[in-house]
Amino acid sequence: MPPAHPFDDDKLREECGVFGVTGVADAANFVALGLHALQHRGQEAGGIVSHDPEHGFNSARRFGYVRDNFTKQSLMDTLPGPLAIGHVRYSTAGAKGNTQIRDVQPFFGEFSMGGAAIAHNGNIVNADALRRELIDRGSIFQSSSDSECIIHLMARSLQQKVPARMQDALRRVEGAFSVVAMTRTKLIGVRDPLGVRPLVLGKLGDDGWVLSSETCALDIIGAEFIREVEPGEMVVIENGEVASHSPFAPQKPRFCIFEHVYFSRPDSILGGRSVYETRHQIGVELAREAPVEADLVCPVPDSGTPAAIGYSQESGIPYAMGIIRNQYMGRTFIEPTEQIRNMGVRLKLNVNRALIRGKRIVLVDDSVVRGTTTVKIREMLLDAGAAAVHFRIASPPTAWPCFYGVDTPDREKLLAATMSEAEMEAHLRVDSLRFISLDGLYRAVGEANGRNAAQPQHCDACFSGDYPISPSDRIEKGFRLKEAAE
Repeated sequence: MPPAHPFDDDKLREECGVFGVTGVADAANFVALGLHALQHRGQEAGGIVSHDPEHGFNSARRFGYVRDNFTKQSLMDTLPGPLAIGHVRYSTAGAKGNTQIRDVQPFFGEFSMGGAAIAHNGNIVNADALRRELIDRGSIFQSSSDSECIIHLMARSLQQKVPARMQDALRRVEGAFSVVAMTRTKLIGVRDPLGVRPLVLGKLGDDGWVLSSETCALDIIGAEFIREVEPGEMVVIENGEVASHSPFAPQKPRFCIFEHVYFSRPDSILGGRSVYETRHQIGVELAREAPVEADLVCPVPDSGTPAAIGYSQESGIPYAMGIIRNQYMGRTFIEPTEQIRNMGVRLKLNVNRALIRGKRIVLVDDSVVRGTTTVKIREMLLDAGAAAVHFRIASPPTAWPCFYGVDTPDREKLLAATMSEAEMEAHLRVDSLRFISLDGLYRAVGEANGRNAAQPQHCDACFSGDYPISPSDRIEKGFRLKEAAE
């Protein structure tokens, strides 16, 4: 599936989204709605597995958007039952950009005590070593996904019940994982000990329960947000009751700070904080750290909008929609020539020329990865007659790749890995370029004293190179950690 719009190749890709429902009739219909609300976390493919006492386990996996597949009654009729889980995928491991249907989750396995399905958001950083070990012991893999390792580890466990087998399996796994799984009667949710990826618990009606990557997906089905699944916690839901287990040694949480910046929807709640309010506060901090004389503050829609509003309110510079997003843009068109490809930028975003002409613009964006987006937008604004273009970025420079469930380019392709802020400003040929500081970002997410360098409160490895879990697979392939690189 091609990128959703021409700038997608210069953004960090959303990881994946997981959703599960139990205790309601036709649970798969609720899962489909939940996955639709989580579509921003993965657009390549989606899948649903359901269980019905009469028909057993049933599954459907499809490429493309949820709206194009799981809204068809003929398909949903094949997924009966009061228990279902689902997954939307953007490939962060396996065959990136060349997804096979066998790579699409949820994965299903038959064990001696019955079947189980599993959907995983995150990345296993020792997947290569686990896969080699499992293949040497006779396991036969059907996909290129690291998540399939969990199913094989469960199959080899000597425990008698599926939740216990899952605990065995996940204790062997290193990296980031939020897992939603199901048996014939149970809905299970697990977060890794550091809580890198999000997972929340919701209540639906009198007897229904929901597990979701984000709270915004609870809203779409009318579920009540109960709480976050805690880092290192396993919840097992059966017969309307929720049991909590702690299968891992306790560790200090390191939730992904980029969820606040970009990945999560602004109408979600993370760590008790509104994502929208956090992004607004990022703009406030950015205005304090990097003021500039200008006529208008404009966002790069849509992810830059809350920060731009915060920047405008703190700086006193008027806010305006200088760039208009085409709301009906879906997949990019087939573009056979270089000339047409260059025009493709304007399929997604267009400059509001009457507003921009002659003005000094502060443009607020969420991040700079390769820098190609910044160049294209600068050219569009100058073509429209802007007098000056000042970029303000609502995250620190992205200088290190993520190995915990986010698809980032190789380090040498990250602009901030090889250039200072001043060098990037000159390279991008903008009037000024400033990023929020790491301490400023921490203040915006509620840490009044900024980042604790000795024991960071969040996973911020993409900015700092401080990896909470060493990416053993990548080290084996020659990747150097920050200390070694310096």
